[in-house]
Amino acid sequence: MIINQGPKAFMVNTVLLTNISELVTVSQSGERCKRGAGLRELNIIRDGAVATRGDEIVWVGLTSELPRNIARDADVTIDCSGKTVLPGLVDCHTHFVFGGSRENEYAMRCEGKSYSEMAEAGGGIKSSMRATRELSLEQMIEIGRLHLDQMLLLGTTTVEGKSDYGLDFDTEIKLLRAMRELDDTHPATVVPTFLGAHVVPDGVSRTKYLSVVLEEMIPYIAEHRLAEFCDVFCDEGAFTVDEARFVLREGKRFGLIPKIHTDQFASFGGCELAAEEEAISADHLDAVRQSDIDALASNDIAGVLLPGCVFFLGLNKYAPARRMIDSNLPIALATDFNPGSCNIRSLPIIMTIACSKMRMHPREAIGACTLNAAFALGLSAQIGSIEVGKRADLVLFDADNSLHIPYECGHNLVNTVIKDGRVVVRDGCKLERNKETTLGKRA
Repeated sequence: MIINQGPKAFMVNTVLLTNISELVTVSQSGERCKRGAGLRELNIIRDGAVATRGDEIVWVGLTSELPRNIARDADVTIDCSGKTVLPGLVDCHTHFVFGGSRENEYAMRCEGKSYSEMAEAGGGIKSSMRATRELSLEQMIEIGRLHLDQMLLLGTTTVEGKSDYGLDFDTEIKLLRAMRELDDTHPATVVPTFLGAHVVPDGVSRTKYLSVVLEEMIPYIAEHRLAEFCDVFCDEGAFTVDEARFVLREGKRFGLIPKIHTDQFASFGGCELAAEEEAISADHLDAVRQSDIDALASNDIAGVLLPGCVFFLGLNKYAPARRMIDSNLPIALATDFNPGSCNIRSLPIIMTIACSKMRMHPREAIGACTLNAAFALGLSAQIGSIEVGKRADLVLFDADNSLHIPYECGHNLVNTVIKDGRVVVRDGCKLERNKETTLGKRA
């Protein structure tokens, strides 16, 4: 790859990518998401070019049709011969700020131990809760920064994060504050979600804990604008449909957009609740029924699939992605990165699992990690495709076509990442520490 810097490189405003072997714009029509057969239609341009000015995309097309003034005025020009360019990847479901690790629990699972046996040995969600409660705000920020750095190197430029390992007022608030601080300072965009209703912590009754979530956490989080979404785990061993309804309605009353974890272990009624409460997404869906798929599709709700969790837990029941696509449900893929059930940070690896285990086509998987993942966060008007007017979030892969991305499993093909118009990863190495550093200082 050749990077040419013009005389104005110390004050970079315009970046130009030329000679792109395969430019995967995902969409060029302003659509909010991809459905059905359209999920595979990613609008690919051979020998393409993209120009950005500031944090915005200003031109997309063939290199041969590049306007002279754009080529002349570029501060940085990157020759992308032999490269594939995608929109920045969007991870729309993670738990990326947490304390401790659970490698011993993973080893026990490999030996065939049950979840209850691991919990009795001190494992499970509550072990992460105990470790997370011991962290200071500064420690949470540094742990989150490390994880975001790793994800950025793998092509992820937007990350949703959930606050579910505190399970008390003070720690849940600290987790959300850490994510807000990371959104302000890390190159990646961070979208915080409140998931206080994950499980009931030890030492408090179910009724008492729900009252804390409803009467203390939600009002405070909304008043201080610490989260965009309110999520709830509605499944076997978690919260009932009626309990989840209380949480989502109270979140909505305070301006938090509903999301729901549901149907991971059993068909539980959470999809009907998602439709009833106009949730933006329903996540997991491994045990979903056809009637639930239809309800989500007809109500314009994204189905966020997390095949890495099924894979990491050694299970076999994956979400029925092909039926969902055939039913015109807009499906997204995400890592579900967390310390217990899916210690995977890489969306390209999630694409591989989705293709091999759920029979998704590689281009469907790419669409599900870009535009549809942005749709699951209400951000598809800003990110998720390479279109004029959208944010200049771009990833350059060392591959001459996009089929290599899920095919080259376990090998990171990411060469360069451009976030908000600034090169933040070059030659596979992160360049910038925070959002205040300008591209020109590093170019």
